[in-house]
Amino acid sequence: MTPIIIATLVLMWQFVLVGYTFTLAGNAADEAVRAATAAAPGERLGACRAAGLDKLPDAWDGEVECGTGGGYVTADVTLRVPVLFPGSIGFPFDVRGHAGAVEEETD
Repeated sequence: MTPIIIATLVLMWQFVLVGYTFTLAGNAADEAVRAATAAAPGERLGACRAAGLDKLPDAWDGEVECGTGGGYVTADVTLRVPVLFPGSIGFPFDVRGHAGAVEEETD
């Protein structure tokens, strides 16, 4: 019975990590767009990327791609889901977060 209980706990923990990775990706994308809309037009992409990476814990390696056009700022965050322990190997699939906002006019 003990191996079944341990296997169940390991699976539950892995599902927690998957859910947390989705939460991190979405939050990082939101923060990246928020920083980009408040930045000066020439600094939007740099501010977007920096804010998105700043919101990620060190154990989750991620990529933040930002774009502007048509009056919108968008951010896409891509993260790997860790296997059992954050900072260890990751599953061969990515979790993506996306956010967008209207560019603010600055005077």
